[in-house]
Amino acid sequence: MPAGGAAIRRLGGMAALAGRCAQALAVPPARYRNELVRESSTIVRAVLPALALSIAAWGFSGPGLQAGNFLVTFGSIDRSGGFMVVAIVREFGTFVTATVVAGIAGTMLTAELGARKVRGELDALRVLAVDPIRAMVAPRVLALTLTMMGLDLLALVFGVVGGYLASVGVLGGTTGAFLASFVANTTFADLAASVLKCGLFGALIGIICSYHGLTVEGGAAGVGRAVNRAVVGCLVAIFLVNLLFTQWFLALFPETGVFR
Repeated sequence: MPAGGAAIRRLGGMAALAGRCAQALAVPPARYRNELVRESSTIVRAVLPALALSIAAWGFSGPGLQAGNFLVTFGSIDRSGGFMVVAIVREFGTFVTATVVAGIAGTMLTAELGARKVRGELDALRVLAVDPIRAMVAPRVLALTLTMMGLDLLALVFGVVGGYLASVGVLGGTTGAFLASFVANTTFADLAASVLKCGLFGALIGIICSYHGLTVEGGAAGVGRAVNRAVVGCLVAIFLVNLLFTQWFLALFPETGVFR
């Protein structure tokens, strides 16, 4: 099959899987609560340490030191707190969270489903009249969506703390000026959009990784190839959705583009 046809087939398969997951979650009885709790706990334990370290280091070195040095040149280090809102809350906090989750939890999901597929476990479930989508995939997609929202809030805290340490501890800013600028530029729309965007990223990661896990072919080597394709697909989807979401957000709330 030509590359374009294969890409369309994959997109169609992911859309169909998303529809089946939504149906499985919406139609009673809701028997996925225990699975949802277990998966959410697994995702948080696996992702949180790497996420906290990654976003704190990025907040310290990126908007903290690099942008802070630029502000120091113009004598405006007191505005660094406001820049954290733009850099971390609106953009890179969500982006870093999504990439870390895709690289850790997403690959775990693809590998798990792929291994079950090549061992014939999914077919065995169907023989027993158990729908793998309803029993396994839908709870994991929902878990990724919900935990991404919570992880986003934690990531924002770690990222801002990293930026604060660079601005105040290294570049000589003051705590009062940092907090005043941060609070003046932070709005409820910023926080709500950040959480909503991460929830959308979580759903995309869940669907993309589940699809590649369910369509594995070629034994153990096929599982490895599926994991690679899933990660690449997640990163492309995250980039495109982040671009479109940001444009939509700035058009809907133009006041957030004003630096106070």
